Amino acid sequence: MSPGRVVPVHYRVEAADVQAHLYHVTLSIAQPQAQQRLSLPVWIPGSYLVREFSRHLQRLTARQDGKPVAVQQIDKCNWLVDCVPSSPLVLGYEVYAFDNSVRTAWLDNLRGFFNGTSMCLKVHGQEAQPHELELVAPAKDGAAWDAATGLAPVRVGKRGFGTYAAADYDELVDCPVEMGAFFSAEFKAGGAMHRFVLAGAAESVDSARLLADTQKICETQIRFWHERKRPPFKNYAFLLNTVDDGYGGLEHRNSTALIASRRDLPRLGDTRLGEGYVTLLGLISHEYFHTWNVKRLRPAEFQHYDYGQENYTQLLWFFEGFTSYYDDLLLRRAGVIDDTTYVKLLNKTINQVMQAPGRELQSVAQASFDAWVKYYRQDENTANATISYYTKGALVALCFDLTLRSEGLGTLDDVMRGLWQRCKGGPMTEADLAAVLKEVGGRAYTREIAAWVHGTRELPLKELLEAHGIAVLEEPAQLQQRLGLRMNEGAVLQVKNVLRGGAAEQAGFAANDEWVGVEVGGTGWRMGKLDDLGLYAGLHRKVTALVARDRRLLRLELNVPAAASTWRLVLRDAARAQAWLSVRA
Repeated sequence: MSPGRVVPVHYRVEAADVQAHLYHVTLSIAQPQAQQRLSLPVWIPGSYLVREFSRHLQRLTARQDGKPVAVQQIDKCNWLVDCVPSSPLVLGYEVYAFDNSVRTAWLDNLRGFFNGTSMCLKVHGQEAQPHELELVAPAKDGAAWDAATGLAPVRVGKRGFGTYAAADYDELVDCPVEMGAFFSAEFKAGGAMHRFVLAGAAESVDSARLLADTQKICETQIRFWHERKRPPFKNYAFLLNTVDDGYGGLEHRNSTALIASRRDLPRLGDTRLGEGYVTLLGLISHEYFHTWNVKRLRPAEFQHYDYGQENYTQLLWFFEGFTSYYDDLLLRRAGVIDDTTYVKLLNKTINQVMQAPGRELQSVAQASFDAWVKYYRQDENTANATISYYTKGALVALCFDLTLRSEGLGTLDDVMRGLWQRCKGGPMTEADLAAVLKEVGGRAYTREIAAWVHGTRELPLKELLEAHGIAVLEEPAQLQQRLGLRMNEGAVLQVKNVLRGGAAEQAGFAANDEWVGVEVGGTGWRMGKLDDLGLYAGLHRKVTALVARDRRLLRLELNVPAAASTWRLVLRDAARAQAWLSVRA
């Protein structure tokens, strides 16, 4: 704690044992309550699943005036301390950290990372009081480590270790911390300083290109929301951890935690725009857009987070889906991808939605509400029972945007900025969206909201795209889609998903089946990959699939469908599309 300063709630987080992956936390409460309640969150905002962070907390003790105080656990994530209110309360505990994701905490001899929701007990009754976080490097090899976070520094050394301030508990746990021997660089966008922290990268990375492209994305998004005004933060931090195989991101108020494959980073001497790098730029764009759309402009249900249980909303189709629409579109407007690349990305999203039978069963509003039990708990039946509020939500945004543009009075860009102004960058409801759509479009969009958001009918994609210079062609589908299967092709040919109403379901295939072979015209063939079916079946439309299930061999009569189609988008009228794709926000 800083000399001469008494902060109501102070956390000292020490990378205590990197080999055992243990942080040690000392929590000092200047004026505790007589019955002081403490709790650790069960989820982290932005990732809608109860993750039970308390399972990693151990050795919790409490002291007052140097004497032990009894701590009583009252449920899975709440504790009660019977103490003297006039005396400071000091608690100590350890947190096991070995989840190399963006959601929780990690510690080894190379790197440390944590979110406050995994590390910092909430002091009930003092959530709105100022909080401090003190970061301590590991004793061994700590001199080589740096620290980075979006929190405001109070007394911090050159390497970033020291004390940081937060206005309240919400801010404290909304600013993740990265520690280790990482690359770091800065740039300005919209008058605000942006820091890019890159951990785990190979020496071949072209960091200058990564920074330049990220800066273009940031400048484009700030113009999108504010024209010539400054963004709603003074500084921003990108915390990117690169690994052999991984992908994901989590948004925060003035930072984002990202994870990606190091193979997706741009390489020195290679100017090509690889698919992996485009995906990484899309992730950066997505999480940065969330700075406005979900961290500030947010569901009314999220005005105050309840960290102890699920927080339900039907609006994730807007906050995740509309963000998913703009993440790639703003890459195009920033000039880091071209029209052809953007159309391919849009094409992929459309086919993902159209190949999910669950779109006919679940609306995106229902999908948003069910995120806690369905989207984040996917299984072999997910594609049949649900639809992604990310992908279909993006297509709902596309439909609103192209409809508004067709009617000539405004765009979805105008709607987003109108919502920001109407809701003052704060809590929002579906009624707010309906009102701003009416203001911008000159009419009510009640029918579209009911059909596209709360209904399950197909979206009017084809006519809207063709009206904006994008031709929609139908082409023969891949064999998996024709059969209604999703396969894992490795050492064995294994069924991952059986899609509702498809030929595979009718034949009796089940998830986890191993497709061993096929009999055609009385001859049996061993299959090594799915394409072997076309080789051995030829023009036969009826075959016998040989399947292993729980060590039993089954013979399934399979009708191979002759026809199934998928969409291919082609930019036919570039001039007509430019008002949409290349507009400068």
